[in-house]
Amino acid sequence: MFWGQLVNLGLFLSLSIGGYTRLVTIPTIPFNGTNGTYSLARLTSIVVDARYANVVDNDGATQIPPTLHQFAETFQKDLQSTVGIDIPLTASRTAAVNSIFFTLTNETGFQDAAGRYTSEAYTLTINEDGVEIAGASPLGAWWGSRSLLQAAVISGNTLPQGSAVDAPGWANRGIMLDAGRHFYPPEFLIEMCAFLSFFKQNAFHVHLSDNLYNNVDRYSAQQSMDLYAAFRLWSEDPALAGLNKRANESYTKKQFDNVQQQCARRGVTIIPEIEAPGHALVISQWRPDLALDDLSMLNITHPDTIPTMKSIWKTFLPWFHSKTVHIGADEYDKDLVADYTSFVNTMRDYIFKESGKGMRIWGTFIPSQGANVSTDVSIQHWEFFEDNPYFDYIKNGYNVLNSDDAFYIVGKWSGSYPSTLNKTRVFYGNPAGGAYAPNVFDTKNATNNPPRNDPHVLGHIAALWNDYGPNSTTVLEAYYSWRDTLPALADKQWGGSILEEEYDAVFDKIHAAIPGQNLDRRVQSHTDTILHYKFDEDTETVVDHSGNGYDGIIRGCHVQNSSLVLSNGCYVNTPLGSKGRDYTLSFWVKPTSQTPGTLFAGPDSALLSGNGSISNITLISGGNPYSLNYSLPLDTWTQDLQVWSFLRAWGSMAKAKFGLLLESKPH
Repeated sequence: MFWGQLVNLGLFLSLSIGGYTRLVTIPTIPFNGTNGTYSLARLTSIVVDARYANVVDNDGATQIPPTLHQFAETFQKDLQSTVGIDIPLTASRTAAVNSIFFTLTNETGFQDAAGRYTSEAYTLTINEDGVEIAGASPLGAWWGSRSLLQAAVISGNTLPQGSAVDAPGWANRGIMLDAGRHFYPPEFLIEMCAFLSFFKQNAFHVHLSDNLYNNVDRYSAQQSMDLYAAFRLWSEDPALAGLNKRANESYTKKQFDNVQQQCARRGVTIIPEIEAPGHALVISQWRPDLALDDLSMLNITHPDTIPTMKSIWKTFLPWFHSKTVHIGADEYDKDLVADYTSFVNTMRDYIFKESGKGMRIWGTFIPSQGANVSTDVSIQHWEFFEDNPYFDYIKNGYNVLNSDDAFYIVGKWSGSYPSTLNKTRVFYGNPAGGAYAPNVFDTKNATNNPPRNDPHVLGHIAALWNDYGPNSTTVLEAYYSWRDTLPALADKQWGGSILEEEYDAVFDKIHAAIPGQNLDRRVQSHTDTILHYKFDEDTETVVDHSGNGYDGIIRGCHVQNSSLVLSNGCYVNTPLGSKGRDYTLSFWVKPTSQTPGTLFAGPDSALLSGNGSISNITLISGGNPYSLNYSLPLDTWTQDLQVWSFLRAWGSMAKAKFGLLLESKPH
């Protein structure tokens, strides 16, 4: 009865004659069902095959691959947080009854779309004795563990018995984030890796340097020198002194290493990009002598330009743990193709000699324009006005990564591109019929697309750009640009077959279970009221009347006439961090001073009464102020103020009457 309900609802299993043909997870899993089910409640242990516990995947994109045992350790934590099963992890050469057994195998079906062996494949076997996940490598076993968790979430921990052989169609699957024009904290990158990993995406391309558009027809040289430009890696190397002027919006070596390590633990490789010779204003602001008349472009023929770029890469190559790095090389002067080609080939030779790493560039100039770029350089296509990837690159022997602007998004707003992924295009974007796939470069003309099994197609990366700079959007808005549709795209990047109606049926449940992150900034609550402080007693503890027990601690303030008197930097510390979208925060406040002060503050943002010389209510997010056209009146109770950011209550010469009410409702 239970399984019949699932099939009828289309929530989990796709049924055909002879058994279940696939599990409706994200991505879908090919599955050959047998009779019976297995309840994960029977599990007593996780067992790592002792023969392979310390084996790593040497065929993947990272130079810091986790061992099979390390992947199993992460899985053990995920199993508890996702479905509430807390069992010990052991090592043995054989599986135990009622265990999840992690091992390795060499299955003949481990092939990608081009028919090549892939180390990311795995088998999943469920029988009356438990579960076995056998990877082509530890990374393959890890992807199998994602399948198991999703299946458990959807099925309520009761799984059909049977087996699966699953392999990705393409080796590069993921996203690109423009961190050059908007800073993202290391913690955000790590959480995004957890999000990607749950849907078997393995690549996080981080764009580390860039500038706002340099309008040479309107800007003076000084205006260009003052234009926002940033380099996000912070080094103490004297040779690079002055390149990075934003220490508080940069990644130290320790921070960037931790990001890479944490992401690798979940099967995701950080692909770093340092952009040149175009989009290089941050370098020109440091070294104006190296620039063309358009200061955002470097003068490649200047005798110190290439040595300077080599110096930059020499410093940072040891920071990077990916087997491929990205030098950008996008949107350069079309009259300087020969110089451009020389630059790219020289940097390719240098990077390989220094580190053994491969190199990638954006598709910019094509062979018919005279660009004789080495075919050892992989091309990341993004726009047909730059190239036709199939005819210009693939047919000339280049390997191409698909980042076509079919899924180009811009944070918050753009006159040319959307701010969220196009869901319809994911499911119906193949002009030859059917869903999108990494070999679909052109969503309108099928003749521009190579066959699905073309070995020169590296995969697909969906790019998010911050064309309008750091204050046009906030950190978490990048996540919301991807949130609802990226998992569907991940299914197509892998080679899955989920249908739109199936996706809609399972998405919410799977999304709510993603381990290792809280990008939605969820707060657990028994009712719609998350937190309610009344300040009805002058005690150190302020009681939460919501029923959730989120009592606060008063630090230096006092309560008077059912009001919290905030002065001299005192505050109330709550046990909460941030609350995500769809809520209302209500409070009363009576400022008794014109001195600007913080009303609420926390890890993602702060709400101020006044900011510097202005008295306006101001939200601070990502270091950027967003001021409202409203100021609190002095010595007057402003009743039932409603705002959208709740973190920690602070104060400066103000009173808060009846305290705070935070409800999980649309504002």
